[in-house]
Amino acid sequence: MSTAVYPGSFDPVTLGHLDVMERAAGAFDRLIVAVLVNPRKSVTAAAHDRAAEIGSVVAESAPGVAARIEVLTFDGLTVDLATRLEASFIVRGLRAVSDFESEMQMAHTNRKLRPAIDTVFFMTALEHAYLSSSLVREIAAFGGDVSGMVPPAVARRLSVPSG
Repeated sequence: MSTAVYPGSFDPVTLGHLDVMERAAGAFDRLIVAVLVNPRKSVTAAAHDRAAEIGSVVAESAPGVAARIEVLTFDGLTVDLATRLEASFIVRGLRAVSDFESEMQMAHTNRKLRPAIDTVFFMTALEHAYLSSSLVREIAAFGGDVSGMVPPAVARRLSVPSG
């Protein structure tokens, strides 16, 4: 059984992330979406809330592959998580050529740490190539419409005024 881990902060999860999840779930028997807990980073929602949100969104938007996708939270090194979960692959999404250099460096480092674990890259669909979580957060913070960038539940959450 092939198992892959798709790590990230997913703060928030975007339509680009979902595109990668759906395609990776079609390529592997089991996909574990691993939401990073990083206490040094300011986030829009706690990791366990982001994980629950991803689980709900995947069940709603990708019912055909939802049974092969698990969502959990983690801290530490992705290769350590992959080892614990007996995953042989790490999934990463690429939006543009500019992503490749840092992702390649990370993939080589992970391979050096755990030679048995490979990184597999999925190109984000062209219609989502401009998306990033930080861009979505910034647009939402200024009251902009992010409904075409994130799942509806996420857009509703981000449009709620804080204060």
